[in-house]
Amino acid sequence: MPTVIHTEYGKITITEEVIASAVGIAAMHTYGLADMAPRRNVRDSLTGLLGRGDPARGVEIRSVGDRLEVTLFVIVNFGMRIPEVAENLRENVNNALQESLGLIADQVNINVQGIKLSEPPAAMIE
Repeated sequence: MPTVIHTEYGKITITEEVIASAVGIAAMHTYGLADMAPRRNVRDSLTGLLGRGDPARGVEIRSVGDRLEVTLFVIVNFGMRIPEVAENLRENVNNALQESLGLIADQVNINVQGIKLSEPPAAMIE
């Protein structure tokens, strides 16, 4: 369901896809975040296989009335403190939503789907 903002000049309708793209772009600028994980749906899987960069990958948006709920599926870099990455991620997402779209998320849920090694451990190289 699109989000509708009423102003003195008329209404602004923002689709969930636009919100998800803005959230995904903001999320990828979070220190310690390696990538967004697929949401386990066909669209995300096909996009990944085709090699297309979809900024909304790993982002679910639910809007009911004036409430906005964001759910992220992420992959974190190995060695990072997951609670700190998650808190920074929430902050980046909320800031981006507020600054670029004038929206505030009531909830930002984070699902860590994996951990990525930046380089293979020395034992694997030998």
